[in-house]
Amino acid sequence: MPNEGSYEVALRRSDAIQADLPQHPESYTMLTGDRPTGRLHMGHYFGTLVERVRLQGLGVRTNVIIADYQVITDRDSTDHIRDNVYNMVIDYLACGIDPSKTMIFTHSSVPEANQLMLPFLSLVTEAEMERNPTVKAEQAASGHALTGLLLTYPVHQACDILFCKGNIVPVGRDQLPHIEITSKIARRFNERYGKVFPDVAGLLTSTPLLPGLDGRKMSKSYGNAISLCMSAEETARLIKKSKTDSERNITFDPEGRPGVSALLTTAGICTGRDPKEIADEIGMGGSGQLKRYVTEAVNDYFAPIRERRHEIEGNLDYVRDVLSDGNARARAIAQDTLGEVREAMGMSY
Repeated sequence: MPNEGSYEVALRRSDAIQADLPQHPESYTMLTGDRPTGRLHMGHYFGTLVERVRLQGLGVRTNVIIADYQVITDRDSTDHIRDNVYNMVIDYLACGIDPSKTMIFTHSSVPEANQLMLPFLSLVTEAEMERNPTVKAEQAASGHALTGLLLTYPVHQACDILFCKGNIVPVGRDQLPHIEITSKIARRFNERYGKVFPDVAGLLTSTPLLPGLDGRKMSKSYGNAISLCMSAEETARLIKKSKTDSERNITFDPEGRPGVSALLTTAGICTGRDPKEIADEIGMGGSGQLKRYVTEAVNDYFAPIRERRHEIEGNLDYVRDVLSDGNARARAIAQDTLGEVREAMGMSY
């Protein structure tokens, strides 16, 4: 029997929600978001943005947080943060997120949501926070001592999800521990003070992980990511420079030929084709033909998104208005939730 926190149980629950979503979208509130540490890339697009637009289209209450405070969980600087935030909003809008249906807001603009940290911290132990895989991974990557903010990162995420009564969060398998701690906090609060928060479930994404152009995880810091703000020419140059290998015959072998296979995976996701089928078609055409095929596939797919992005870039006042409106809506919701929390705790004076 799988235990309650197992992947199998999470997957069964996710599948049941996916089946129910088209019938009862009004029963669900989704929250997800991004840290504005750089530009969004194709990995973000196929990994999360497509799913957000799908849920928005179904009629789910959709909320997207730009987690600006969380930038400083593992870095010492907030350089370029305003530029990153505005570009993130531009990417969201270009990819189909509709601010009349989806609330887009920034972490730092909703103090009432951050105030939930205080009661929430009383509901978890130090050991539970330290066990979180993201906390351990980020600490190892940063090389810094464990800061209070990084240690409480999972609780901060629980505030983000619960202030708007979020009950579904699109995640990959590796992010399930965040959902688990959010569920614990909601359950423990409800048991201790009275029912305020919903049950929270992870909505597991089925999209295959899009590797970077070199086969490693797609990351701006590796220089292997095609950013959504790149032009067709910049994309072509980046793909042309990507490393493959000396073997002429093109085959799909992620373990043995990571560079070639990453390019095939990229082409496959953009065209809806099987990467093996593309490899067979190119065959002895070599890496030159493969790169031309990938460039065309990516540029054709993203052409309408780039066109919309270019239009929105020219209207920064609109971008600011979207963010200002989202922040105001988020604050109103957070004030209501904080009021319920105070009432439940007997702290309304």
